[in-house]
Amino acid sequence: MHIAFVSRPYQMLSRTERRLNKSHETEKPTIALVGHCTPDAFALRSAISGFYPDAQIETLNSQSEFESRIGEFTIHLVNRILDGSFKDDSGINLIRRHASDHPALMLISNYPESLQEALDAGGIQGFGKRDMRGENARIALHNALNETSHP
Repeated sequence: MHIAFVSRPYQMLSRTERRLNKSHETEKPTIALVGHCTPDAFALRSAISGFYPDAQIETLNSQSEFESRIGEFTIHLVNRILDGSFKDDSGINLIRRHASDHPALMLISNYPESLQEALDAGGIQGFGKRDMRGENARIALHNALNETSHP
């Protein structure tokens, strides 16, 4: 039996496709918060848990920790200005250097031009911290988790 995950709006899916998609949504995503300060990491963790209560969320605040654990996570939420011990403080540069290693690198920034620069560098659509509990964040996370789970 071949199972195809369809990327049509949920309302247009057949009953079987909806059941399959819902069963996927029950998988526990693993999410890394990369280069976020403690208050921002706490706020992001809280916001993500509102969308995905069973998500396993960890903070990575050094280059060596990030590089050694890059394959352990479904998605990485990368801060625009990295807090911690990184080669440089640019989240966009981090995405540029590692997009081929792990395609699910998402920039978190309130600046639209930075979000676009991260996309151009090989990242996936991100969102701003101001909208971390909003619809744009929910959609970006949902799309990213579905894309990384269904190549």
